[in-house]
Amino acid sequence: MTTNADGPQPRPRRRAPAGAAVLRADVTEAIRAAVFEELAAVGYARMSIEGIARRAGVGKTAVYRRWRSKLHLVLDVVSALAVQGLPTPDTGSLEGDLRLLYEVSSRALRHPVASQILPDLQAEAARNPEIAEALQKALREGQDGVASGIVAAAEQRGELRAGIDHDLALDLISGPLYWRSVVIRSPKLPKDYLASLTRATAGALRAL
Repeated sequence: MTTNADGPQPRPRRRAPAGAAVLRADVTEAIRAAVFEELAAVGYARMSIEGIARRAGVGKTAVYRRWRSKLHLVLDVVSALAVQGLPTPDTGSLEGDLRLLYEVSSRALRHPVASQILPDLQAEAARNPEIAEALQKALREGQDGVASGIVAAAEQRGELRAGIDHDLALDLISGPLYWRSVVIRSPKLPKDYLASLTRATAGALRAL
């Protein structure tokens, strides 16, 4: 039996990467979750790769394969918040949209993890420009799409005049609740606070 050595030969099948070449998604997510837990427990200054790995149930090498330092790991996790924005409310009215946004946001900001992490990262941001940039991006872009969606919908319904200053609108929508929940860290919102904030913010937006 003869073969044509000069003829086309079947290409060898490429083997799937294994071992160190594979970065398992479930491990990556476990590490990211561990970062939030570790930040809430000990803060950025005391946080370590060893502690993160231990909390995630992995070895230190699994962390270093993905991020080369604690700083880069935290920057990545914080920056990811920017693309995990809240869904834009669609209740059919400006005040309805604002009230729903405030209800969801107030629960998120009062969560023990968020209430511990955000003030700590704000303090670190004052000393580290990279953290400051990442935190600003996460906080602003995370809310910007939602606030812009609320304003755009209200403009289309005629509840707000067309062409209002969207940056100022974002400050009006996001500022008060963030101030009370994160900056002065009020342990509990006063009764009817969200309803009053909704009315006040809607009135301020109509005045722009």
